[in-house]
Amino acid sequence: MRKLGFWVCFWFLLNGSSCLGKFNVEKNSLRITAPNSLKDTYECAIGNFGIPQYGGSMMGTVVYPSSNQNSCKNFDDFSISFKSQPGSQPIFILVDRGDCFFTLKAWNAQNAGAAAILVADDISEPLITMDIPEEEGDSRSDYFQNITIPSALINQSLGNSIKKVLSSNNERVIISLDWKEALPHPDDRVEYEFWTNSNDECGPKCLNQINFVKNFKGTAQILEQKGYTQFTPRYITWICPEEFLLTNQCKSQCINHGRYCAPDPEQDFTKGYEGKDVVLQNLRQACFFKISNETGKPWLWWDYVTDFSIRCSMKEQKYTTDCANEVIKSLSMDVKEIEKCIGNPDADEENQVLKAEQEAQIGKGSRGDVTILPTLVINNGQYRGKLDKSAVLKAICASFQERTEPALCLSEDIETNECLQNNGGCWQDKAANITACRDTFRGRVCECPIVQGVMFVGDGYTHCEASGALQCAVNNGGCWRETQEDKTYSACLDNNSKGCTCPLGFKGDGVHTCQDIDECKEKTACTCSGCKCKNTWGSYECSCSGNNLFYLRELDTCIGKDVKTESWSTIWVVILGLAAIGIGGYAIYKYRIRSFMDSEIRVIMAQYMPLDSQVEEHLLSRGGV
Repeated sequence: MRKLGFWVCFWFLLNGSSCLGKFNVEKNSLRITAPNSLKDTYECAIGNFGIPQYGGSMMGTVVYPSSNQNSCKNFDDFSISFKSQPGSQPIFILVDRGDCFFTLKAWNAQNAGAAAILVADDISEPLITMDIPEEEGDSRSDYFQNITIPSALINQSLGNSIKKVLSSNNERVIISLDWKEALPHPDDRVEYEFWTNSNDECGPKCLNQINFVKNFKGTAQILEQKGYTQFTPRYITWICPEEFLLTNQCKSQCINHGRYCAPDPEQDFTKGYEGKDVVLQNLRQACFFKISNETGKPWLWWDYVTDFSIRCSMKEQKYTTDCANEVIKSLSMDVKEIEKCIGNPDADEENQVLKAEQEAQIGKGSRGDVTILPTLVINNGQYRGKLDKSAVLKAICASFQERTEPALCLSEDIETNECLQNNGGCWQDKAANITACRDTFRGRVCECPIVQGVMFVGDGYTHCEASGALQCAVNNGGCWRETQEDKTYSACLDNNSKGCTCPLGFKGDGVHTCQDIDECKEKTACTCSGCKCKNTWGSYECSCSGNNLFYLRELDTCIGKDVKTESWSTIWVVILGLAAIGIGGYAIYKYRIRSFMDSEIRVIMAQYMPLDSQVEEHLLSRGGV
């Protein structure tokens, strides 16, 4: 992850920016919850190593060591440990800036058991990004790959205030580090760029970059193929100043007459590959992506870059056009189309692909210029931290709008399922195994679910109930239901009505209980003279005593055997009369229907052939001719 040097300075000057460019310091929130004298929210700068907890937060107790306060030495030499005891909060170590690399401070803090490291600036200045050292500055520069604790730089004033409280008041300082808003998360698709380089001769940093591409390839391709992400690889080039165009340095490091340059891979102009070789391979990779994207397979870039790093390394003297073309052919891509995209590197003309890359390097909006290689830009925010598959995937998952993240982001290797503990504090129906708790990458939401096409409505925290026409299909709509004596009664109604209502013959809340109503005891039925009432579950039976044989439930009365013949005759006359009326009405109905059909048929036929009456009328109108 090398900082840009001489050439980028010239490039920014030529493009109207300052020599340092518009570099953005990516920040996260630091909130002090105790003591009251410091309680507030502050900004801190995210270090470009370790693993920031994008989308999450962590709380800990701050410790300022009594010795080795700059964390430049191993804390074991001072018999100091920051490992937290069971049940206690994690320890955040506060150290002083200076005397050694930021990464070494973090490495020593991590080995001593710290959960995070806060570096207090030693001068009053705006926050800066703590970065990884150049390889020549530290013979053990590969250790940074193993740093996993998050790091943050705080300003001098805040650092001094925390030290003062810890030294004088004997109070605990409790801090919450929050990365939930460190990256934008506007919608259900994440757009990200990977600013990279084909150079593989820059030591452990280049090796780390190559390993990341290999390890992240499968995940990146799944996200891209399913439409969850939109990925774009990017490449930095620089302009050779006009007064240096004829020098050996520009000729060996640039193509297209100094328009696009890259540093010498070995930093030695007398041996090995030249900077222009790197520019050409970068351009070939950019063109491969352009052509594969146009054919609807942008994810093939990951295969090409991975295979190229394996088959065409500088170390094996295979970093050539021929080797690159063999890889392109193996992926069934058109070499001629890619060569056409590359154009003539010796021509005194612009290359549209590299021109677009240079324009993209200048930051727009809040992104800032890209000045560190490699760099990930996620939703127009620059990622800071370890270039690691798991860490980068967490950052991408944190960049989805909550509840839109793919299932890949909800695996136990990536996040903690908060619904597993106390159901996340949401409503649930244990009997039906239904819950309103929905796990998300950022935490959980309490939202009444949809189960088997049935929508549950409610606040999601204390109450959810089924609604709609199919509400009784799932756990009987959450209503009471019971079977006795081969009879089943339910308080759920499949009629789009809300709530539970005890059926006829029962009383209760409809949810937990419905009790049988004793119609006989409450005298709500079978109250006629001579009626005998017997209560049953959910209903009643009523019989007639003496000569009374028939009980009419609708009228709650009995009809006896000794009903007079005249009465029966009258009843039969009425019945026969109603039957006759019905038959007559049906005959009239049939006649009217038939007449209507005849008239309709005549109208239709008249459109195609004249009827007799029409012929006669026509002849009469013409005088019989």
